[in-house]
Amino acid sequence: MDPFTTHTGTAAALRRNDVDTDQIIPSDWLKRVQRTGFGEGLFSEWRQDPSFVLNRVQGASVLLAGEDFGTGSSREHAVWALTDFGFRAVVSPRFGDIFRSNSLKGGLLPVQLPSDVVAALMDLVEADPAAPVTVDLGAREVRAEGIAASFELDDFTRWRLMEGLDDIGLTLRHEAEISAFEQQRPAFLPHV
Repeated sequence: MDPFTTHTGTAAALRRNDVDTDQIIPSDWLKRVQRTGFGEGLFSEWRQDPSFVLNRVQGASVLLAGEDFGTGSSREHAVWALTDFGFRAVVSPRFGDIFRSNSLKGGLLPVQLPSDVVAALMDLVEADPAAPVTVDLGAREVRAEGIAASFELDDFTRWRLMEGLDDIGLTLRHEAEISAFEQQRPAFLPHV
C-alpha cells in the first residue's frame, strides 16, 4: 500500500446521494481473481452515458460525492475499483461504515466533511475542472481555492496510512519475532 501523506490533484464531482457498492462496481465484475483491473468496472453502468462525470473529467484523483457514499454490501472491490481508476481520496458528508473501513484498510482515504463544504468543493471544480484540491492527512485538512476544512481521523489509522501499512504490512513489521517463534515450535506442530 502506498503511503498517504499529502495529495494534491484534480477532482470529479459526483452529485449523487446514496451511491452503493453495487453501483460503484457492479456484481458482474466480481468474478476476477486479481486485485487489479477493476478500474474498468468503476461505475461501468453509469459510464455508458457520455454525460457521466467520469467521461467528462479525465485524470481526477479526488472524488467528491454526495451523502451516503459506499452503502450497501461489503465489497472490497469497490475500493479496488476506485484506487485502480486513480482515486486517492473520496470526500463525502457521510460514508457507509463497511466501505469506510475497507477504504482505510485499502489505502483510499475517505474524508468526511459537512455537506455545505462538499457542495462548495463541487461548485469550485465544476467551474474550473483544473482547480487543485489538496487532501493533507498530516494536518487532517482539505484545501482548495478559498476553502480549508478540517476532518477527523483517529491517530492510529492516520499513522498507518501515512506509513503505507495495511493489515499484512502491520504483521510483517514483526516478521523476525514470528520467525523466532516458529523456530521454537515443536516438530509435531504444523509449520509455516
